[in-house]
Amino acid sequence: MSRPEHPRHLLDREIHSPVRLSIMALLVTAEQVEFRRVRDTVEVSDSALSKHISTLESVGYVEVRKGNVDGRPRTWLSATPLGRSAYESHLAALDAIIGRP
Repeated sequence: MSRPEHPRHLLDREIHSPVRLSIMALLVTAEQVEFRRVRDTVEVSDSALSKHISTLESVGYVEVRKGNVDGRPRTWLSATPLGRSAYESHLAALDAIIGRP
């Protein structure tokens, strides 16, 4: 008889970092969010945010779009469908760990 797998094994390693979890929580609420807003909301430096975004982008969870507004460079971030699904699965694993249905 096999034992059921503990729900901690279902946590997404790429999202589990507190900063990346915070980023994904913000991005799933909107179609796209400007880099500066994410930085200010999550309360990290530009370089720290860039590193976390690179991690999320490398696994296909976040899309980065660059452009200009009034001649100034801007960067927008959005959660991909894969990222949204991974985020929801991660939340479900957290709920299972704490025993919430």
